[in-house]
Amino acid sequence: MAAEKYVGAIDQGTTSSRFFIFNYHGEIVSRHQLEHRQIYPRPGWVEHDPLEIRDRVNDVIKVGLQKAAINRDQLCGIGITNQRETSVIWNPATGQPYYNAIVWQDTRTEALCENLAVNGDMDCFREKVGLPLATYFSGPKIRWIIENIKGVKQAVENKAAIFGNMDTWLIWWLTGGPDGGVHITDVTNASRTMLMNLETLDWDPEMLEIMGIPRQMLPEIRSSSEVYGYTKSTGVFGDEIPISGDLGDQQAALFGQTCFTPGEAKNTYGTGCFMLLNTGEKSVQSKFGLLTTVGYKIGDQPAMYALEGSIAIAGSLVQWFRDNLGLINESHDIEDLARTVEDNGGIYFVPAFSGLFAPHWRSDARGLITGLTHYIHKGHIARAVIEASAFQAREIFEAMEKDSGIHLTALKVDGGMVGNELLMQFQADLLDIPVICPENRETSVLGAAYAAGLAVGFWKNQSELKRHWAVDKKWEGKMPEQKRQELYDGWMNAVRRSYS
Repeated sequence: MAAEKYVGAIDQGTTSSRFFIFNYHGEIVSRHQLEHRQIYPRPGWVEHDPLEIRDRVNDVIKVGLQKAAINRDQLCGIGITNQRETSVIWNPATGQPYYNAIVWQDTRTEALCENLAVNGDMDCFREKVGLPLATYFSGPKIRWIIENIKGVKQAVENKAAIFGNMDTWLIWWLTGGPDGGVHITDVTNASRTMLMNLETLDWDPEMLEIMGIPRQMLPEIRSSSEVYGYTKSTGVFGDEIPISGDLGDQQAALFGQTCFTPGEAKNTYGTGCFMLLNTGEKSVQSKFGLLTTVGYKIGDQPAMYALEGSIAIAGSLVQWFRDNLGLINESHDIEDLARTVEDNGGIYFVPAFSGLFAPHWRSDARGLITGLTHYIHKGHIARAVIEASAFQAREIFEAMEKDSGIHLTALKVDGGMVGNELLMQFQADLLDIPVICPENRETSVLGAAYAAGLAVGFWKNQSELKRHWAVDKKWEGKMPEQKRQELYDGWMNAVRRSYS
């Protein structure tokens, strides 16, 4: 009898790296997770050590395989999902980075973005790339490293420097690194650089010229589900396992939530908060501050596009509340503290620590708490911290309905904060639609596994994947309309006050 086959998936996130092994039913066979350092050299700067991340990924793979007690050759394919926009430039001959990876949250390119804006219009390239000029995206980060780090400009000219987001960096190492590593990315990650043309799905010559980035340092753009290359015998996986799936984390969650039909939407509550709406084979240009992005592309099939609303601070606000204020010991303790009060007591917490993302795109906004009185204590602040994610999600939800012309009737949710009952109920109350959580909440890494498995025939098609998706929990809106509007008006007033 042949040994059972599995699919592996790496989830390289903002705060940690994880490795999962899934069976045919999409069930988790084993998993392992390790955190990596957050490096803050200056206010607004956020960096990671790429070599530390590479080593952490190798470690989680080793332990994940041990926990599963399977042979490496039982893995049919490996998928990767990753924190998007986090940018690294390295020497392809040695694998040594020229500088730390600049993380998506980093704001050092603010002046550079303003200088690139034509007549001060931060949306001047939106039609071509689907994105506003913002510190969030990879293109300005690449330009900053080339211009500011000693020796990089010369290395680029000598073709001794290549770029990648975290997916590209890891795939390069997994397929051999300096010994023939494959230098690729997929359409979802490429669509977050400001350098890919949304229609051609290739690097745009005009954008490369504007950003001052030579094409030869960029990875080849491929679909999200195909065999890119094979592991080497010297590596952690052993020989000849296909690396066959690659999706940015939020697009991977869209795929893992099986949002394959235009009009289906998901929201991931993680470090940040990310809502994506499948808009089908046509890209929809946003008039209300959303991003137009590639949702996924499976092999030779047409690319599916999405509208995305990105919130910079969601779960990381709870971490800040825990670490900087010291009012709770564990992140999950915040719900118990928030339940010591009946409501927010009239306070709102706008977590604009690194500006506001969608739909405002205000890098000058700063975090604030409004409505403080003698009545307020730590329970109210805890509640305001939780509610901030739901208020921000409603802003994006409304923008999506306006842009797409689609009335959304439900929202699929995932991510670490979905375990917070108070947040999920408040979200359903604010949106007045069902909020639905699947049985498998690890949708990003599952999406990467699905993409990898489809490419090697482990799963036949997307209909087969749909059958694996099942509801775990559903929250229905219970709040009276007047109360809902009152709370939301209070939030919007607080947001306006955050603009500096």
